Amino acid sequence: MQSIYAKIEEIKGGKIPAALCIVIETSGSTPRKQGAKMIVYADGSIFGTIGGGGIEKDVADKAVKLIASGKPVKCVFSLEKDLGMHCGGTMEVYIEPINPVQKLFIFGAGHIGKSLAGFAKELDFSVTLFDPRENIFAEKAFEGCNCINKDYFEAINESAFDNNTYIVIVTPKHASDEEILAVVAKKPHAYAGMIGSTRKVELLKKRFMEEKILPMEVLDKIDMPIGIKFQAETPQEIAISILAKLIDVRNTLSLIKST
Repeated sequence: MQSIYAKIEEIKGGKIPAALCIVIETSGSTPRKQGAKMIVYADGSIFGTIGGGGIEKDVADKAVKLIASGKPVKCVFSLEKDLGMHCGGTMEVYIEPINPVQKLFIFGAGHIGKSLAGFAKELDFSVTLFDPRENIFAEKAFEGCNCINKDYFEAINESAFDNNTYIVIVTPKHASDEEILAVVAKKPHAYAGMIGSTRKVELLKKRFMEEKILPMEVLDKIDMPIGIKFQAETPQEIAISILAKLIDVRNTLSLIKST
């Protein structure tokens, strides 16, 4: 049987949010003791058990409501008074939402992409870099990242995009940036941004509209020029401005889900 810890990693790598429920304190007669664990999915289904019956149902109901908030809580249950269970004891249960990890897809593993990958993996993004150049991923700086060394569009076709995907386009060629954007903007994503000057962005929008590549309502949602605006000059500073934007979007989406 799959362990509950393996199940947690599966949830983090997937699309369906859930919550981990742990019995942290008991007194009197209770169906399970400290350390009992259960995972509750957003649809109310469960993996594991903290004792069955009314206590398990009540905890599962609370967990489902908490999943969207992303905030852990401790709840105390009196089995007889609150739930009508004749055990007569009390159980304190810690409930912690488990949300799928945000995937960061970085197109271009040059100075900016490399710096961004290094920062982002320390802030709980699951980082994948795409770059077809030979030996581009030889440095140790890419350890801990998924590195795709093949044609951009072949890699895009083989990759799974979803509503937890953050897209950053920082290739060494303007033409590549625009071609990639034309494809990935149509994929599911939480965020998409492309590097470039204000003039480059204006020309891109004009051409994309004239050639009916992407409509303006889609283009207006792309973060370009990418990142939080400040006087960034070095690749590391530009990467920090991009990371700041990613964090802002991630935390804003989390607040929206919790309201």
